[in-house]
Amino acid sequence: MISSSPRSLIEAGTFIEAIEERQGLKVACLEEIAWRNGWIGEEDVRAQAESLGKSPYAAYLRELVPGRRGS
Repeated sequence: MISSSPRSLIEAGTFIEAIEERQGLKVACLEEIAWRNGWIGEEDVRAQAESLGKSPYAAYLRELVPGRRGS
């Protein structure tokens, strides 16, 4: 059985934070997964980033697809 105590949740969060910091990637970024699999386009990723304002997650999405190709 998997433990879901407050302590284990904190440990899981700390682990994910460490992975993201070390690798510079987001764990389970749904927009990135969908974009890399061709399910959504760059414009969709940019639109989602815009809807999220100036959050760190929005900044990550903007860096993922920074500009239009061929522009």
